[in-house]
Amino acid sequence: MPSATTATARQATARQATARQARETGAPSPGRPASGSLFLLLIAVCTAVTAANIYLAAPLLPLIAHDFGTVPSAVTWIASVAQFGYAAGLLFFAPLGDRVNRRRLVAGLSAATAVALVVAAVAPGTTALAAAVFVAAAATVVPQLLVPLVAERAPADRRARHVAAVIAGLFTGIVAARVVGGLAGQAFGWRWVFAGSAVLTLALGLATALALPAERRPRPGGLFSGIAELPGLVRRSPDLWRACLRQAGMFGAWSALWTSLALLLTGPSYGLSTATAGLFGLFGLTSSAVAPLAGGLVDRFGATRVVRNAYVVAAVSVPLFWLGGHALVALFAAAIAIHAALVASHVANQTLALTTTSTPATANTAYVVSGFAGGALASAAAGPAFGHWGWTGVCAVAAVWLLLGRLTTASRGGRPGGR
Repeated sequence: MPSATTATARQATARQATARQARETGAPSPGRPASGSLFLLLIAVCTAVTAANIYLAAPLLPLIAHDFGTVPSAVTWIASVAQFGYAAGLLFFAPLGDRVNRRRLVAGLSAATAVALVVAAVAPGTTALAAAVFVAAAATVVPQLLVPLVAERAPADRRARHVAAVIAGLFTGIVAARVVGGLAGQAFGWRWVFAGSAVLTLALGLATALALPAERRPRPGGLFSGIAELPGLVRRSPDLWRACLRQAGMFGAWSALWTSLALLLTGPSYGLSTATAGLFGLFGLTSSAVAPLAGGLVDRFGATRVVRNAYVVAAVSVPLFWLGGHALVALFAAAIAIHAALVASHVANQTLALTTTSTPATANTAYVVSGFAGGALASAAAGPAFGHWGWTGVCAVAAVWLLLGRLTTASRGGRPGGR
């Protein structure tokens, strides 16, 4: 009897120690699911709201241009500024997910984003607006702090599915930015769109921060030492750099087309209103539907096959977009194809990036910075291309980015299963 009592006491002590360690490290406690459905839902909704801030300006460009007395093509650079801001925020803030308490980090960044969006809402000119958009996009990196957390807590055989759930939220936010932003901008003015987004960002960000596990994360090196680790991390992992380049090409093609679409739809070819052009973003809901399917395919067949097929679909979408300059039905088909290709590629590449090193937050930073840098450069090139060669120039930029993303990663190497 005493030995049984001693064994029971030891088991209880072990359970308490395990639970204490789980609270300190953020690992799931015994008896609790690694990523509950409600927890995943909250993260997905928060991801949707915060991701929308990066693309908030794109559907509002015609209204912004009118308000400041210029032509829409003269303010397309503001959309590029948002993407450069997001890339900068990822570079500095996302690696902190391996070093600091994510609860405090998410709350602080959400508050900073809300303040920047309010400043954007009252901006007196394009320079002030661009500066506020840059800061807001830099601080709205919360989704990329949450994705590694989900990947860490998901069962190994369902990791891509869990990551896909968050990615579905991210792309839903992108769609909402175009559709809801366009409609609200037409009804209330573009300034109220930024103000409303500030309120939503603050509310969802703080709610998510409260739901995150308390963490006491180790801090090896300096607070921002993760930035210095990025080049070596990418160099040591062929799978990671391959994922970075592939997604930079894919995201660049998508960004060139999608950020310029409002200019085509509201221009002489179609003459649509900003609100009607914003409804075109509903085709982006393809992303939310494809993400869970892509996650299952990655878990079953691996990332390489999914990315390869995604590039084929994206390549088909480019000539469809070109035809869509004059035929609306071709534009419909192209929009569905490019969103399906983008999200499938993203699920596969990001899952690979999160599982290829022992520092997932830093690896995720390298991956997403590469993707958004590719997107920002493509958007920056698409504006002048549209001004000089119209919609054909934009389609050419997208085709070039796809070729670069595929050809620069065509060499063999790395882990056979990962590629």
